[in-house]
Amino acid sequence: MTLMLRNVTKKFGPNLAVDRLSLEIPESEMFGFLGGNGAGKTTTFRMILGLLDRTDGEISWNGEKINYDKSHLIGYLPEERGLYPKLKVRDQLVYLGKLRGMEKQDILTEIEYWLDRFKVPEYMNKRVEELSKGNQQKIQFISAVIHKPKLLILDEPFSGLDPINVEMLKEAVVDLKNQGTSIVFSSHRMEHVEELCEHLCILHKGKQVVQGSLRDIKRSFGKKNLIVHADMPLEFLQDITGVVRFKKISEGCELQIENEDVSQKVFSSLQNKGFVRKFDLEEPSLNDIFIEKVGAAYE
Repeated sequence: MTLMLRNVTKKFGPNLAVDRLSLEIPESEMFGFLGGNGAGKTTTFRMILGLLDRTDGEISWNGEKINYDKSHLIGYLPEERGLYPKLKVRDQLVYLGKLRGMEKQDILTEIEYWLDRFKVPEYMNKRVEELSKGNQQKIQFISAVIHKPKLLILDEPFSGLDPINVEMLKEAVVDLKNQGTSIVFSSHRMEHVEELCEHLCILHKGKQVVQGSLRDIKRSFGKKNLIVHADMPLEFLQDITGVVRFKKISEGCELQIENEDVSQKVFSSLQNKGFVRKFDLEEPSLNDIFIEKVGAAYE
């Protein structure tokens, strides 16, 4: 059940929020949307879900339009959380599960499973307003997945969570993907997208500036990172042809180089100058690619 976007455009008056976005998101895969604030990520999600009308273009899932009839197949975790603060966790999730067409006993079974998994079984009868923000987010996540959706859209799912809860949520998301759920999520945290996604799209001011498989994007970027730890000054390395960036760090330096061949020149220039403790050639990070494509405009 592939999700397709074709030349999708959204205008708010004279402002162009999304500009001719075309994507193909494969079934049972995790797809990442990257971009700064105002890049168009949330607007795109709302158009996919039918919460916002498109100005132009087409959106289809498995060759069909997404409408209310498919709501039991789709889960959505919005960036701005929307739970009822006075309701108990149990009552809230039962209500939301019933809206998805579930039977009460099935909902209660799922609630117990997820609360145990997230190590908060005692929250079953607590009011939402009694929970910390991080734990409210767990409940919001459960509400998005309790009906076992085929398509799950997560808008900044890890924002505001401490590292332990981020890992807990990431494991849950990976398990859902492995069980066949197609997952689309947005983030401005490069490392989350890099770790979880096979395909991604970088949006900037509504336009896609990079799109494709993470592996191909990294290969086509060409440049590599080179980390050198040594017991000597290394400033001379920045004068080598092909070194495009030099950053001094406490143990040595980090270089960005044009290609792998430049690493050999760097290696040769280090000979007989002192003790080198680390010489490590790495793929460019998603952060490097993002900064090059989006530049100083990203905050």
